[in-house]
Amino acid sequence: MKNKISKGIALILMATILICSLTSCSELLDRIGRFDEPTSSVETNVPMGDIIINGDSVTNDVTIQIQGNDLSVAASEGLRSIVSVYCNYGVSASGGAGVIYDINGEGDAFLITNYHVVYNSKLSTADKICTNISVYLYGMESKEYAIPATYVGGSMNYDIAVLRVENNEILRNAYLSGVAKKVKIADSDKIVIGQKTLAIGNPALGGISVSSGVISVDSENISLPVADDKSAVTLRVMRTDTAVNSGNSGGGFFNDKGELIGIVNAKISSSEIENIGYAIPSNVARGIADNIIDYCYGKSCKTVMRGILGITVRASELYTKYDTETGHIVKMETVIVDSASNDGLGAQILQKNDIVRSITIGERQVDVTRTYHLVDAMLDARVGETVYFEIERAGVTQTVSTVITSDCLVAY
Repeated sequence: MKNKISKGIALILMATILICSLTSCSELLDRIGRFDEPTSSVETNVPMGDIIINGDSVTNDVTIQIQGNDLSVAASEGLRSIVSVYCNYGVSASGGAGVIYDINGEGDAFLITNYHVVYNSKLSTADKICTNISVYLYGMESKEYAIPATYVGGSMNYDIAVLRVENNEILRNAYLSGVAKKVKIADSDKIVIGQKTLAIGNPALGGISVSSGVISVDSENISLPVADDKSAVTLRVMRTDTAVNSGNSGGGFFNDKGELIGIVNAKISSSEIENIGYAIPSNVARGIADNIIDYCYGKSCKTVMRGILGITVRASELYTKYDTETGHIVKMETVIVDSASNDGLGAQILQKNDIVRSITIGERQVDVTRTYHLVDAMLDARVGETVYFEIERAGVTQTVSTVITSDCLVAY
C-alpha cells in the first residue's frame, strides 16, 4: 500500500505542483510562475505607502519577546526582513518576494529569492536571468522607493537565487531606523508537526501580505518542473496548510517567533486538493545562500558548488522519538552507508555498513538522524577545509576525516 500511495502522490505532484511566483497566463496550466503585466500597471497597482525614518538611533538589534500566541508581533518581525521583487522587461514585468539574508549600515544587502522568480526563458541572454530587478520594502511599494538589485548567482535545481543591493540610501535609512533587518534564521531540523507558521510574500503582485497556518509535514521529497520547463527536479521541502499563492515565491516562511524556517516555492493547485503548499527548509536555503555568496559573489561562477561524498546511504531503521519535556514526537532514522564509489569526499574513508552519527565541516556540526542531513551538510563544503565523520563501524565508534578539494565539487 505504501508504494502505491507514493506513486500516486508522485503523479499528482508532477501534474499539479505549481511554482508560486507570477508568470504569463498561458503558463498557468502547468505552473504558477510569473505573470506578465505592462510595466505601468505594475507601478500603479501596487499599494502606495510611506515610511517614517528616525535616524536618531539604531534599533536593529532589539529582541522582541513574543508573549502567548500573538502572531501579529511575529508577523511584524518577519515584515522587517521581507521585500517584494519585480523583474522589469520594458513592456512587461514579473515578480515574487525575497528575504533580507544580510544587511549593513552602508545600504548593502544580500537577498534570497527563488530562482524561477528572476529567470525568464523568453530572454535572449545566455542565462535567462533578468537584468533589471527592483525590490521594495514593506510599506514602500511605490516607484520612488524602488531599490535596484543585481543577480549574484543561483541554482535552477535548488530553486534558490541570491541578489545583491549596494550602497542604497533607502535601505540604509530603513536599516538604521530598525525598519529593515537581517532575517533571523531558525533551525528547520527542529520544526514539528502542527507548529504555527506565517507565510509572508507578494501574492498577485499586490504588495506584501501575511497568511497563517501550520506545519503539515516536516520533510518530504517532491518532483516539480524547474524554471526552464524542460525537465523536473526532486526537492526536499516542508509541507504546510498556510495559504500561498502566485507571487509568494521567494518569500519567507516563519515560525511564531518571526524566525525564518523556509522559503516558499510551490503549491498544489487542484479542485480536489486544498491548502497544500511547500517551502524549502531554512537550513537548505542558508546553505545554498552561503555557498553562492562564497563561490559566486565577485567571481565568474554563477551557481552552487556542491560537495560530492561519493557514497549512497539508506535508513536502516525508522522510528519516532517522544520528547517528554516538549511533548513533541519526531521522526528519526539510523543512517547507514550502502555503498562507496571511487570518487567523492567520503569514498576513501567510509565503508559499506558504516553507521554515520555526525558530520562536521568547519564550525558546523550536524547530528545525522535523517538521511538528508548528509546531503544538506555538503552545501557547506569549502576547498581546503576538513570534513569529519563520526561513525560506528563493527560496533566501534570512531572519527574519520578528509580534506575538501576542488575535484570533489560539482556545479548544481
